[in-house]
Amino acid sequence: MAFQGKKFINDPKDVVTDFIEGLVETYPGLQYLDGFPEVKVVLRADASSSTYDKVAVISGGGSGHEPAQAGFVGEGMLTAAICGDVFASPPVDSILAGIRAVTGPMGCLLIVTNYTGDRLNFGLAAEEAKSEGYQVEMVIVGDDCALPPPRGIAGRRGLAGTILVHKIAGAAAAAGRSLAEVAAEARRASEMIGTMGVALSVCTLPGHATSDRLGPGKMELGLGIHGEPGAAVVDLQPADVVVAHVLKQILSPETGYVPITRGNNVVLMINSLGATPLMELMIAAGKAVPRLQVEHGLAVDRVYTGSFMTSLDMAGFSITVMKVDEATLQLLDAPTKAPAWPVGVDGDRPPAKIPVPVPQSPLSGSNKSSTRPEQLSEQGCMLEAAIEAAASELINLRENLNEWDGKVGDGDCGSTMSRGASAILEDLKKYYPLNDMVETIKEIGSSVRRVMGGTSGIIYDILFKAAYGELKATGHSEITPKEWASALQAAIAAVSKYGGASEGYRTLLDALIPASKILQERLDAGDDPIDAFVLSSEAALAGAESTKHMRAQAGRSSYVSSDILASVPDPGAMAAAVWYRAAALALKNHKSSA
Repeated sequence: MAFQGKKFINDPKDVVTDFIEGLVETYPGLQYLDGFPEVKVVLRADASSSTYDKVAVISGGGSGHEPAQAGFVGEGMLTAAICGDVFASPPVDSILAGIRAVTGPMGCLLIVTNYTGDRLNFGLAAEEAKSEGYQVEMVIVGDDCALPPPRGIAGRRGLAGTILVHKIAGAAAAAGRSLAEVAAEARRASEMIGTMGVALSVCTLPGHATSDRLGPGKMELGLGIHGEPGAAVVDLQPADVVVAHVLKQILSPETGYVPITRGNNVVLMINSLGATPLMELMIAAGKAVPRLQVEHGLAVDRVYTGSFMTSLDMAGFSITVMKVDEATLQLLDAPTKAPAWPVGVDGDRPPAKIPVPVPQSPLSGSNKSSTRPEQLSEQGCMLEAAIEAAASELINLRENLNEWDGKVGDGDCGSTMSRGASAILEDLKKYYPLNDMVETIKEIGSSVRRVMGGTSGIIYDILFKAAYGELKATGHSEITPKEWASALQAAIAAVSKYGGASEGYRTLLDALIPASKILQERLDAGDDPIDAFVLSSEAALAGAESTKHMRAQAGRSSYVSSDILASVPDPGAMAAAVWYRAAALALKNHKSSA
């Protein structure tokens, strides 16, 4: 079912002029011609036809592909960009205005994406400009590799590879080369480029309804940057499978779209189609580079990842591969002030990135790893039973914790706790020196630190680190009940110190503080240690349940209304109470069966 698209705009008819006004306010080196709304031209603020002594490089087309083309105006790239309405070729008069504004005696090069409207309008503008005495050359870029070789006159669509042509032509022009030489560089570059896109959704035009052409669990291969249908709609696949398919299509010897063979040097561009997070783009880049190297036998000299030529809010990306030589690399690396060109990617890159070794703690000494004893002592058996029960109960409670956290937080408390618990169970069988209680606490902290992210991870890391420090100070490996109680108090104090929470803040401390108080009281009264542990676990559960009536003062819950908070206990407090209670009951059962 289609519905009205939501966008931060004013009048849909004004989106392009509003965009241009914001662009030139943001970048001092950019300006626009005073011809709104008919003439929408962005140009270098320092470029004027009366003074400009280099070849002007001009591109343009329909808007909605930002940062293309206006974001690439700047010294070393485009001299001007002609903006049409969204997905509509700019009119001839606008193109002529741009040519007249920046073209000096060296002439101008028009770089045009291969769409019928752009070819016709830029072509007619070029002919009129020539009749006025301007030197004009035009290069058409069609780098699409998604569809079979086209029949007729349409040709391959112009996609994100066009931006690399801008960079090469702009650098050649900035070096003072002639119009014929700049055009030759652009034309040669356009013949070395292949691009293909893939998307999870189509785009929504300003003021239009959102299309539901792609249903749940589907993606489209080879769709165009205006949302036009591509080669196929298929089931959603993992990123590495998608990357492999796209690269195979671009480099296919059957279509022969790009003259790239094993042993060649290439540059790679991963381009967002509008709504794809940088994280996903980097995942694609990370999978594409080794596949180009190993499967296709290519040397990857540069990688450009980001937004270059988008399609409004389309969720997807395109991959561009371009054959290069040393001269081309120099033009790509040449300096530019175009605001949308990426920084920090020039210069030689190693064939493979070898991760830097993780520095070891100077306290690690011999760096020997802990191992599980072949024979467990009585205390070792008890410790193993408690750890297994606590971790297993957290795993069982995963969905409940996620459900509670979904109402008051980000919905991942159960997943985070389960991940930590699973790591503890795995390491318990391999590494924990269970006969040495102190070192076992240290190893539990290491397991948590390795796999648990977010606030929960660091809180538990602090908890176990502080408990270990307190126990280590005793100087022996077998710990008395009162020393365990002191370690719990030290752990609570450390979490409160660094996290800023106290009892009543609706956190895990609301389970652990009551438990610690009861444990200490019952031990001081001479109760059996295990009975004291079980009683304190009941206090932990009661404390966790009481968080329903507390006003959150820490974490994401502090932003949630009291009505919602009253419907569920704090997930972190419940998690702490559950593992604490499970450990206590496991020791009670162990004692009964002994």
